[in-house]
Amino acid sequence: MFEVLKIMAIGLGISFLGTLPLGTLNISAMQLAVSESVKRALLFALGVALVEITYVRFSLKGVDWIMSHQQAFRVMEWITVAVFLLLGINSLIVAGRAAAGSKNIILNSKMPRFLLGMFMSAINPAQIPFWFLWSSYLMSVGLLKSSTLQFNLYTLGIGLGTCTALLLFIYGGRWIVGRLQTSQRTINLVVGLVFVLSAFIQLYRILKHLTS
Repeated sequence: MFEVLKIMAIGLGISFLGTLPLGTLNISAMQLAVSESVKRALLFALGVALVEITYVRFSLKGVDWIMSHQQAFRVMEWITVAVFLLLGINSLIVAGRAAAGSKNIILNSKMPRFLLGMFMSAINPAQIPFWFLWSSYLMSVGLLKSSTLQFNLYTLGIGLGTCTALLLFIYGGRWIVGRLQTSQRTINLVVGLVFVLSAFIQLYRILKHLTS
């Protein structure tokens, strides 16, 4: 029992720490909590976690699956750049407007927040090699064994870790914004910069792969 709980805790810890750095998903969850409601931000977080654990299950199938879908994977990488750049530019444009009530494209979207979380998580295929590498390492050192029970608990831990980290942004970000009286314009500016930076990082990764 200790062994299976240990691998669940390891998955939770890796996922939690991996979600903490400022990125498009956690900053969007925070923005939804501040501009809409905690409930909608939580639905967004659940959508993000659901797709992530789906990617984890794919990564556990091994490198053969990844290699057999290289073309689709590359297409997804370019889509990620385009979507992140679009979201970033839109947020920066909204931040520059005088109207205080202006919303960026995320908040203007009519898509249910759960589905929005799934979509934004799904267009980030970098999760697949990330979890493939971690899973391969854990299996190589004997911490993760090839059994349905261990795989399920490992995946569950990852989902819980992602949700826990996003909760920090949802509740912590809402509290900080309330304390500092941060304006919606400032939030849109931060969101825009994060998305644009993420787009260029992804583009750099693609170009580096093409030239290597």
